Amino acid sequence: MRCRDAKFWLTAQREHDLLPSEVTALQEHLKHCSACHTSEQYHKRTDPALNSSTSRMLTSISTERIMQAVERQKRITEQLEYLRNRQRTRIARLRIFTPRFATLTYLSMGVLSLLLLTLLIFNTGIIVNILESFGGVIDTLAICAQYIQSGLAFVLQQEWLLSAMALALVIMMGMWLRLMRHPQEA
Repeated sequence: MRCRDAKFWLTAQREHDLLPSEVTALQEHLKHCSACHTSEQYHKRTDPALNSSTSRMLTSISTERIMQAVERQKRITEQLEYLRNRQRTRIARLRIFTPRFATLTYLSMGVLSLLLLTLLIFNTGIIVNILESFGGVIDTLAICAQYIQSGLAFVLQQEWLLSAMALALVIMMGMWLRLMRHPQEA
């Protein structure tokens, strides 16, 4: 066999047009001719379809594998839809905390404070009765406030502890923002 015929057969092999007898003759020529063998190796490295000597054989995909892939895709789609629905319900639950809600809360707290201030000025007996009914709750809140104040003073005096607290706050905010992002299409 001549090298020109071998190169022609190599091209035909890449296009899957060789008979089995021609493949054996080509392999025999490639064993003896180093130039053709080098050319074939070069084409194998550059063409990923030729990485195996049995590239002539085409693999067939069975109907069962296609059906399994379709079922797997359907399950993935259902899972994505389920996750989207869960995220929509979470967002719907959080929709009550709108600027209107914040404004109403702020105004109601202001009105309540003004009401308590007017009661304190004009009718102190009612305020004294209210404070006596709360009894130990106000004392407990005052003690908790003192502990928090001393803890904050300690944190502010220690720079490394303040840095650690700031880092923890930044990480928690990042996690919160990541969890609260809008759903994205796949």
